[in-house]
Amino acid sequence: MEIARLERQSETEWHIPRHGKMRVPGVIFANESLVREMDEKVFEQVTNVAKLPGIVKASYAMPDAHWGYGFPIGGVAAFDPDQDGVISAGGVGFDISCGVRTLLTGLKPEQIMPVKERLADVLFRQIPAGVGSTGKLSLTDKEMDAMLTGGAKWAVERGYGSTEDLARVEENGWVPEARPDQVSERAKKRQREEMGTLGSGNHYLEVQRVTKIFDSTIGRAFGLSESDVVVSIHCGSRGLGHQIGTEFLTRMVAAAPQYGIELPDRELACAPITSPIGAAYLGAMRAAINCALANRQILTHTVRTAFAEVFPDIELPLLYDVSHNTCKIEEHLVKGKSMRLFVHRKGATRALGPGHPAITENLKKTGQPVLIGGTMGTASYILSGTTRSMELAFGSACHGAGRSMSRHQALRLWQGKEIVQRLAAQGVLICSRSMRGVAEEAPGAYKDVTQVVEAAHEAGLASTVARLEPVICIKG
Repeated sequence: MEIARLERQSETEWHIPRHGKMRVPGVIFANESLVREMDEKVFEQVTNVAKLPGIVKASYAMPDAHWGYGFPIGGVAAFDPDQDGVISAGGVGFDISCGVRTLLTGLKPEQIMPVKERLADVLFRQIPAGVGSTGKLSLTDKEMDAMLTGGAKWAVERGYGSTEDLARVEENGWVPEARPDQVSERAKKRQREEMGTLGSGNHYLEVQRVTKIFDSTIGRAFGLSESDVVVSIHCGSRGLGHQIGTEFLTRMVAAAPQYGIELPDRELACAPITSPIGAAYLGAMRAAINCALANRQILTHTVRTAFAEVFPDIELPLLYDVSHNTCKIEEHLVKGKSMRLFVHRKGATRALGPGHPAITENLKKTGQPVLIGGTMGTASYILSGTTRSMELAFGSACHGAGRSMSRHQALRLWQGKEIVQRLAAQGVLICSRSMRGVAEEAPGAYKDVTQVVEAAHEAGLASTVARLEPVICIKG
């Protein structure tokens, strides 16, 4: 990105001044190196989001921002329904509620290493992964609607995990006001046999070791110490979320003229929050969030079952579960006034600060855990939300490394087998049914996640708590 077009506010904050039809400025949180590496499309998309009706304060991009569909991935924007604010399917993304959850094992590396291959084999055998992967469940119409309404709570009620898990999931495991009746039969059909599956692309399950604690007080509150072994799961709403996104984008493009919305980019298709199509999308999107939460809950049960084959006496309690691609109703202070806003986070993580009422009681002093996934073979991080984050970008932070090149470019540069062998030499065991998928997700195809996290920390978006390094990676 050409930095001459930006106004530098600090080492990690850059502004795009209002111009043309922009209603608010654009704000990019990143250090100079990350900004220079960003595609020019990020500048264009942050600018275009700033032109949408009802946007409040600014159009934001996180340190891992890169070109997306309509909104940049790593984009955050909040809209006021009382000022003709809109809801945008492109501002949520196709993999609705794609997210990460991390489980504590109580184990140390010296307990894992002697059984590393056996544990990897058990996990690979039991975790359905890859394009078109199916799980052990096949939902009836009635159960499908119950799942879309109940989320992780529905899964727990059916024996997948415990009620203690729900307190460690955003929204206590389920989002109210979901509308299964606004989810098409095709979307439901795509999901019918996909519950409890990882999927493909950048989704994974990793066994990781904690290699550094940056904040021992918050680390203890999170149940983390150096050399601990944890498990992280990264996946979303699978085919159902993608189908909802595809269908509503088409509907919103067609409906925009009747609401007098001038789209700066067709991919920014949106509708007034208070309109019938806006309400329909919100209901369908919330159903997809519940689907993703239920999916990760079922996978959690499967992981616990797999670990029990190797380590019969451990429990794997849940540290936390965060979602990335959502739009949620939240109360925020804007110029000293409390406002009810619809906050879009696309490839961005909610990072609520200490004391926020939405955080479970025993984590209120620390702020919300923010789980940052790396890419295959690289570090991941655990951060915590800050008071400053609430002021900067509606309590939002980055979500991962962020791609630096397309999957097609990655395929031209790397071969899957070569990457598997190289990472094995570094002590990381990769298990995947698709060598093509491994090449597409090569570590070199992503930004440096450490640099992204350092920028987020320096900007005040979140506070770094722990670094995790992979030991086993199960990929689609």
